[in-house]
Amino acid sequence: MILADKIIMLRKKCGWSQEELAEKLNVSRQSVSKWEGAQSVPDLDKILQMSKIFGVTTDYLLKDEIEDNEMLVDEEHEEKDTRWVTVEEARAFIEVKEKTADKVAAGVSLCILSPVIMFMLIALSESHRITMSENTASAIGIISLIMIVTTAVALFVTSAMKTGAYEYLEKEFIETAYGVNGMVRQKKADYADTYNLYNVIGVCSCILAAVPLIGISIFTEDGAMVLAGLSLTLIIVSVGVNFLIRSGIRWASYQKLLQEGDYAVKTKKENKVAEPLDICYWIVITAVYLGYSFVTMNWERSWIIWPVAAVFFVAVRTLYLYKKMK
Repeated sequence: MILADKIIMLRKKCGWSQEELAEKLNVSRQSVSKWEGAQSVPDLDKILQMSKIFGVTTDYLLKDEIEDNEMLVDEEHEEKDTRWVTVEEARAFIEVKEKTADKVAAGVSLCILSPVIMFMLIALSESHRITMSENTASAIGIISLIMIVTTAVALFVTSAMKTGAYEYLEKEFIETAYGVNGMVRQKKADYADTYNLYNVIGVCSCILAAVPLIGISIFTEDGAMVLAGLSLTLIIVSVGVNFLIRSGIRWASYQKLLQEGDYAVKTKKENKVAEPLDICYWIVITAVYLGYSFVTMNWERSWIIWPVAAVFFVAVRTLYLYKKMK
Protein backbone atom coordinates (compact mmCIF):
# COMPACT_ATOMS: atom_id res chain seq x y z
CA MET A 1 0.00 0.00 0.00
CA ILE A 2 1.45 3.35 -1.01
CA LEU A 3 1.68 6.42 1.24
CA ALA A 4 -1.29 8.15 -0.40
CA ASP A 5 -3.63 5.25 0.38
CA LYS A 6 -2.28 4.94 3.92
CA ILE A 7 -3.01 8.62 4.62
CA ILE A 8 -6.57 8.18 3.30
CA MET A 9 -7.14 5.03 5.36
CA LEU A 10 -5.75 6.48 8.61
CA ARG A 11 -7.66 9.75 8.18
CA LYS A 12 -10.93 7.92 7.64
CA LYS A 13 -10.32 5.65 10.63
CA CYS A 14 -9.95 8.74 12.75
CA GLY A 15 -13.14 10.14 11.28
CA TRP A 16 -11.46 13.31 10.02
CA SER A 17 -12.15 15.25 6.85
CA GLN A 18 -9.33 16.57 4.70
CA GLU A 19 -9.91 20.00 6.23
CA GLU A 20 -9.58 18.63 9.78
CA LEU A 21 -6.36 16.78 8.99
CA ALA A 22 -4.96 19.85 7.24
CA GLU A 23 -5.71 21.95 10.31
CA LYS A 24 -3.88 19.49 12.59
CA LEU A 25 -0.85 19.55 10.31
CA ASN A 26 -1.02 23.31 9.71
CA VAL A 27 -1.26 22.91 5.94
CA SER A 28 -3.93 23.65 3.33
CA ARG A 29 -6.67 21.21 2.39
CA GLN A 30 -5.28 21.23 -1.16
CA SER A 31 -1.97 19.88 0.19
CA VAL A 32 -3.72 16.96 1.87
CA SER A 33 -5.74 16.35 -1.30
CA LYS A 34 -2.54 16.19 -3.37
CA TRP A 35 -0.93 13.77 -0.89
CA GLU A 36 -3.96 11.49 -1.05
CA GLY A 37 -4.06 11.71 -4.83
CA ALA A 38 -0.35 10.78 -5.02
CA GLN A 39 0.30 14.09 -6.78
CA SER A 40 2.90 15.15 -4.22
CA VAL A 41 4.69 13.76 -1.15
CA PRO A 42 4.68 15.40 2.31
CA ASP A 43 8.04 16.52 3.65
CA LEU A 44 9.76 14.74 6.54
CA ASP A 45 8.38 17.13 9.15
CA LYS A 46 4.81 16.37 8.11
CA ILE A 47 5.57 12.63 8.05
CA LEU A 48 6.71 12.88 11.66
CA GLN A 49 3.59 14.83 12.64
CA MET A 50 1.33 12.26 10.96
CA SER A 51 3.18 9.47 12.72
CA LYS A 52 2.31 11.07 16.06
CA ILE A 53 -1.31 12.03 15.42
CA PHE A 54 -2.16 8.69 13.74
CA GLY A 55 -0.22 6.64 16.29
CA VAL A 56 1.82 4.74 13.70
CA THR A 57 5.51 4.37 12.96
CA THR A 58 7.26 6.40 10.28
CA ASP A 59 8.37 3.11 8.72
CA TYR A 60 4.73 2.16 8.24
CA LEU A 61 4.06 5.43 6.44
CA LEU A 62 7.16 5.41 4.26
CA LYS A 63 7.58 1.74 3.36
CA ASP A 64 5.02 0.38 0.89
CA GLU A 65 5.73 -3.23 1.86
CA ILE A 66 4.57 -2.69 5.46
CA GLU A 67 0.88 -3.48 5.64
CA ASP A 68 -1.89 -2.86 8.18
CA ASN A 69 -1.08 -5.79 10.43
CA GLU A 70 2.35 -4.26 11.16
CA MET A 71 1.24 -0.78 12.12
CA LEU A 72 0.71 0.55 15.62
CA VAL A 73 -2.55 2.42 15.71
CA ASP A 74 -5.38 2.91 18.18
CA GLU A 75 -8.37 2.24 15.94
CA GLU A 76 -11.64 3.98 16.68
CA HIS A 77 -13.66 1.01 15.50
CA GLU A 78 -12.88 -2.69 15.38
CA GLU A 79 -11.82 -4.19 12.08
CA LYS A 80 -14.76 -6.57 12.14
CA ASP A 81 -17.01 -3.51 11.70
CA THR A 82 -15.15 -2.43 8.57
CA ARG A 83 -16.18 -3.68 5.12
CA TRP A 84 -13.51 -4.12 2.46
CA VAL A 85 -14.40 -2.82 -1.01
CA THR A 86 -12.49 -4.09 -4.04
CA VAL A 87 -12.04 -2.32 -7.35
CA GLU A 88 -14.47 -4.74 -9.01
CA GLU A 89 -17.15 -4.06 -6.39
CA ALA A 90 -16.69 -0.31 -6.70
CA ARG A 91 -17.01 -0.42 -10.50
CA ALA A 92 -20.05 -2.70 -10.33
CA PHE A 93 -21.71 -0.37 -7.82
CA ILE A 94 -21.11 2.71 -9.98
CA GLU A 95 -22.43 0.93 -13.08
CA VAL A 96 -25.59 -0.18 -11.27
CA LYS A 97 -26.20 3.33 -9.95
CA GLU A 98 -25.70 4.85 -13.39
CA LYS A 99 -28.27 2.43 -14.86
CA THR A 100 -30.85 2.79 -12.09
CA ALA A 101 -30.54 6.58 -11.74
CA ASP A 102 -32.63 7.12 -14.88
CA LYS A 103 -35.29 4.66 -13.69
CA VAL A 104 -35.61 6.23 -10.25
CA ALA A 105 -35.74 9.73 -11.77
CA ALA A 106 -38.40 8.57 -14.23
CA GLY A 107 -40.42 7.05 -11.37
CA VAL A 108 -40.39 10.29 -9.40
CA SER A 109 -41.35 12.27 -12.51
CA LEU A 110 -44.26 9.90 -13.12
CA CYS A 111 -45.49 10.40 -9.55
CA ILE A 112 -45.45 14.17 -10.07
CA LEU A 113 -47.22 13.84 -13.43
CA SER A 114 -49.78 11.28 -12.24
CA PRO A 115 -52.67 13.76 -11.66
CA VAL A 116 -52.11 15.69 -14.92
CA ILE A 117 -54.41 13.50 -17.03
CA MET A 118 -57.17 13.88 -14.45
CA PHE A 119 -56.73 17.67 -14.34
CA MET A 120 -56.79 17.94 -18.12
CA LEU A 121 -59.90 15.75 -18.50
CA ILE A 122 -61.75 17.77 -15.87
CA ALA A 123 -60.66 21.02 -17.55
CA LEU A 124 -61.85 19.81 -20.96
CA SER A 125 -65.11 18.62 -19.44
CA GLU A 126 -65.75 21.95 -17.69
CA SER A 127 -65.03 23.90 -20.88
CA HIS A 128 -67.37 21.56 -22.83
CA ARG A 129 -64.64 20.69 -25.29
CA ILE A 130 -65.36 16.99 -24.80
CA THR A 131 -68.74 15.30 -24.33
CA MET A 132 -67.98 13.84 -20.94
CA SER A 133 -69.39 14.58 -17.50
CA GLU A 134 -67.12 15.86 -14.79
CA ASN A 135 -67.66 12.67 -12.73
CA THR A 136 -66.68 10.48 -15.67
CA ALA A 137 -63.62 12.61 -16.32
CA SER A 138 -62.64 12.34 -12.64
CA ALA A 139 -63.09 8.57 -12.65
CA ILE A 140 -60.96 8.09 -15.76
CA GLY A 141 -58.39 10.48 -14.33
CA ILE A 142 -58.17 8.56 -11.04
CA ILE A 143 -57.75 5.27 -12.90
CA SER A 144 -54.93 6.77 -14.97
CA LEU A 145 -53.34 8.20 -11.81
CA ILE A 146 -53.32 4.77 -10.16
CA MET A 147 -51.81 3.15 -13.26
CA ILE A 148 -49.07 5.79 -13.52
CA VAL A 149 -48.19 5.51 -9.82
CA THR A 150 -48.12 1.71 -10.14
CA THR A 151 -45.63 2.02 -13.00
CA ALA A 152 -43.50 4.35 -10.88
CA VAL A 153 -43.54 1.91 -7.95
CA ALA A 154 -42.45 -0.87 -10.29
CA LEU A 155 -39.47 1.25 -11.35
CA PHE A 156 -38.58 1.92 -7.69
CA VAL A 157 -38.82 -1.75 -6.71
CA THR A 158 -36.74 -3.05 -9.63
CA SER A 159 -34.09 -0.40 -8.98
CA ALA A 160 -33.99 -1.23 -5.26
CA MET A 161 -33.54 -4.93 -6.06
CA LYS A 162 -30.52 -4.15 -8.22
CA THR A 163 -28.87 -1.84 -5.67
CA GLY A 164 -29.86 -3.75 -2.52
CA ALA A 165 -26.55 -5.62 -2.39
CA TYR A 166 -24.69 -2.34 -1.92
CA GLU A 167 -26.67 -0.88 0.99
CA TYR A 168 -23.69 -1.45 3.29
CA LEU A 169 -21.87 1.44 1.56
CA GLU A 170 -24.34 3.88 3.08
CA LYS A 171 -24.31 2.60 6.67
CA GLU A 172 -21.15 0.60 7.33
CA PHE A 173 -17.54 1.71 7.67
CA ILE A 174 -15.57 0.74 4.58
CA GLU A 175 -11.98 0.48 3.48
CA THR A 176 -11.15 0.58 -0.22
CA ALA A 177 -8.55 -1.48 -2.03
CA TYR A 178 -5.64 0.08 -3.85
CA GLY A 179 -6.80 2.00 -6.90
CA VAL A 180 -10.42 2.48 -5.83
CA ASN A 181 -10.07 6.03 -4.56
CA GLY A 182 -8.16 7.14 -7.63
CA MET A 183 -10.70 5.59 -9.98
CA VAL A 184 -13.69 7.07 -8.15
CA ARG A 185 -12.12 10.52 -7.87
CA GLN A 186 -11.44 10.52 -11.61
CA LYS A 187 -15.05 9.57 -12.40
CA LYS A 188 -16.27 12.22 -9.98
CA ALA A 189 -14.07 14.87 -11.61
CA ASP A 190 -15.23 13.83 -15.09
CA TYR A 191 -18.89 14.09 -14.03
CA ALA A 192 -18.55 17.35 -12.06
CA ASP A 193 -19.46 19.67 -14.97
CA THR A 194 -22.50 17.58 -15.90
CA TYR A 195 -23.57 17.43 -12.25
CA ASN A 196 -23.39 21.21 -11.92
CA LEU A 197 -25.25 21.75 -15.21
CA TYR A 198 -28.05 19.33 -14.25
CA ASN A 199 -28.40 21.03 -10.88
CA VAL A 200 -28.73 24.43 -12.53
CA ILE A 201 -31.35 23.12 -14.97
CA GLY A 202 -33.24 21.33 -12.20
CA VAL A 203 -33.34 24.25 -9.78
CA CYS A 204 -34.22 26.80 -12.47
CA SER A 205 -36.99 24.56 -13.80
CA CYS A 206 -38.53 24.19 -10.35
CA ILE A 207 -38.45 27.97 -9.85
CA LEU A 208 -39.89 28.75 -13.30
CA ALA A 209 -42.61 26.12 -12.86
CA ALA A 210 -44.68 28.57 -10.86
CA VAL A 211 -44.88 31.04 -13.77
CA PRO A 212 -47.70 29.33 -15.78
CA LEU A 213 -49.96 28.89 -12.76
CA ILE A 214 -49.36 32.41 -11.41
CA GLY A 215 -49.74 33.96 -14.87
CA ILE A 216 -53.04 32.23 -15.61
CA SER A 217 -54.38 33.04 -12.14
CA ILE A 218 -53.68 36.74 -12.72
CA PHE A 219 -55.51 36.99 -16.05
CA THR A 220 -58.43 34.65 -15.48
CA GLU A 221 -60.40 32.86 -12.79
CA ASP A 222 -61.71 30.21 -15.14
CA GLY A 223 -61.38 26.83 -13.43
CA ALA A 224 -60.47 24.97 -16.61
CA MET A 225 -57.63 27.39 -17.39
CA VAL A 226 -56.32 27.19 -13.82
CA LEU A 227 -56.24 23.39 -14.06
CA ALA A 228 -54.39 23.67 -17.37
CA GLY A 229 -51.87 26.01 -15.73
CA LEU A 230 -51.45 23.60 -12.81
CA SER A 231 -50.84 20.74 -15.24
CA LEU A 232 -48.16 22.74 -17.05
CA THR A 233 -46.57 23.58 -13.71
CA LEU A 234 -46.40 19.91 -12.75
CA ILE A 235 -44.86 19.02 -16.12
CA ILE A 236 -42.09 21.61 -15.68
CA VAL A 237 -41.48 20.49 -12.07
CA SER A 238 -41.22 16.85 -13.19
CA VAL A 239 -38.54 17.81 -15.73
CA GLY A 240 -36.53 19.76 -13.15
CA VAL A 241 -36.79 17.04 -10.51
CA ASN A 242 -35.72 14.44 -13.08
CA PHE A 243 -32.46 16.32 -13.71
CA LEU A 244 -31.83 16.77 -9.97
CA ILE A 245 -32.40 13.11 -9.09
CA ARG A 246 -30.39 11.68 -11.98
CA SER A 247 -27.36 13.80 -11.15
CA GLY A 248 -27.82 13.42 -7.40
CA ILE A 249 -27.85 9.62 -7.46
CA ARG A 250 -24.67 9.39 -9.51
CA TRP A 251 -22.91 12.00 -7.37
CA ALA A 252 -23.97 10.23 -4.17
CA SER A 253 -22.50 6.95 -5.48
CA TYR A 254 -19.08 8.60 -5.67
CA GLN A 255 -19.48 10.11 -2.18
CA LYS A 256 -20.42 6.72 -0.71
CA LEU A 257 -17.25 5.09 -2.00
CA LEU A 258 -15.08 8.02 -0.93
CA GLN A 259 -16.97 8.39 2.38
CA GLU A 260 -17.50 12.09 1.84
CA GLY A 261 -20.37 14.48 2.50
CA ASP A 262 -23.41 12.75 3.99
CA TYR A 263 -21.53 9.43 3.94
CA ALA A 264 -18.44 10.52 5.88
CA VAL A 265 -17.26 8.33 8.73
CA LYS A 266 -18.35 10.91 11.29
CA THR A 267 -21.85 11.09 9.81
CA LYS A 268 -22.16 7.30 9.75
CA LYS A 269 -21.21 7.16 13.43
CA GLU A 270 -23.82 9.78 14.26
CA ASN A 271 -26.48 7.91 12.28
CA LYS A 272 -25.73 4.68 14.13
CA VAL A 273 -25.95 6.44 17.47
CA ALA A 274 -29.18 8.26 16.56
CA GLU A 275 -30.90 5.33 14.82
CA PRO A 276 -32.99 4.28 17.88
CA LEU A 277 -34.12 7.88 18.38
CA ASP A 278 -35.01 8.30 14.69
CA ILE A 279 -37.20 5.20 14.68
CA CYS A 280 -38.99 5.96 17.95
CA TYR A 281 -39.52 9.63 17.13
CA TRP A 282 -41.26 9.06 13.80
CA ILE A 283 -43.32 6.16 15.13
CA VAL A 284 -44.64 8.48 17.86
CA ILE A 285 -45.30 11.30 15.37
CA THR A 286 -47.16 8.93 13.04
CA ALA A 287 -49.27 7.66 15.95
CA VAL A 288 -50.06 11.24 17.03
CA TYR A 289 -51.00 12.23 13.47
CA LEU A 290 -53.30 9.27 12.90
CA GLY A 291 -54.83 9.46 16.38
CA TYR A 292 -55.57 13.18 16.16
CA SER A 293 -56.86 12.93 12.58
CA PHE A 294 -59.22 10.02 13.27
CA VAL A 295 -60.56 11.50 16.52
CA THR A 296 -61.16 14.99 15.16
CA MET A 297 -61.66 14.00 11.48
CA ASN A 298 -59.83 17.24 10.75
CA TRP A 299 -57.64 15.80 7.99
CA GLU A 300 -57.42 19.07 6.08
CA ARG A 301 -55.48 20.65 8.97
CA SER A 302 -53.76 17.75 10.72
CA TRP A 303 -51.04 17.66 8.05
CA ILE A 304 -49.40 20.59 9.86
CA ILE A 305 -48.10 18.02 12.35
CA TRP A 306 -45.49 16.83 9.84
CA PRO A 307 -43.63 20.11 9.13
CA VAL A 308 -43.72 21.00 12.83
CA ALA A 309 -42.38 17.55 13.73
CA ALA A 310 -39.62 17.90 11.14
CA VAL A 311 -38.46 21.19 12.65
CA PHE A 312 -38.44 19.77 16.18
CA PHE A 313 -36.72 16.60 14.94
CA VAL A 314 -33.61 18.53 13.96
CA ALA A 315 -33.38 20.09 17.43
CA VAL A 316 -34.11 16.85 19.28
CA ARG A 317 -31.62 14.85 17.21
CA THR A 318 -28.88 17.45 17.62
CA LEU A 319 -29.35 17.52 21.40
CA TYR A 320 -29.44 13.71 21.57
CA LEU A 321 -26.24 13.37 19.55
CA TYR A 322 -24.52 16.03 21.59
CA LYS A 323 -25.18 14.16 24.83
CA LYS A 324 -24.37 10.73 23.39
CA MET A 325 -21.19 11.72 21.57
CA LYS A 326 -20.02 13.75 24.54
